[in-house]
Amino acid sequence: MENIFKVSEVVDIGIEKEKQRRDFYGAVADHFEDEDLKSLFRRLRDWEETHIKKFTSIREDLEETKPVESYEGELDAYMKALVSDKLYKQVSPDSFSSNVQTPLQAIDYGIEFEKDAILLFSELAHFIKSDKKDVLMQLMEEERQHLMYFNKLRKKFE
Repeated sequence: MENIFKVSEVVDIGIEKEKQRRDFYGAVADHFEDEDLKSLFRRLRDWEETHIKKFTSIREDLEETKPVESYEGELDAYMKALVSDKLYKQVSPDSFSSNVQTPLQAIDYGIEFEKDAILLFSELAHFIKSDKKDVLMQLMEEERQHLMYFNKLRKKFE
């Protein structure tokens, strides 16, 4: 099953999810009145922006061949399904205020976002060339660091 997806397209999914997380943290920062929380979530928003730039740089350095598809449009359909899921819909602008009312709820969403990213890259590692897996390992390590940060942060608000 190797070479169904290009690493660059996996990175593109990561970039899209980082953008969604960035926008979520920005909304959280605007939502709470406490200055410490505003500062914290602005920092998280900026962290995701830096991550987007890092992933974009990784993306620009990749050179790959066209992936093999079982049928025309398979890759596009799968990528859309991976990027668009229930977790991200729960924090859309329309549902944000009903789903995120406390700092702990926002942190819990952050934890789920990072787990989602780790699982995404881990799953997609099965579909790329072996010599490109180091790129995914780098992306997963970044997400693991974010997850550990959120777990420490969560303890402060419990």
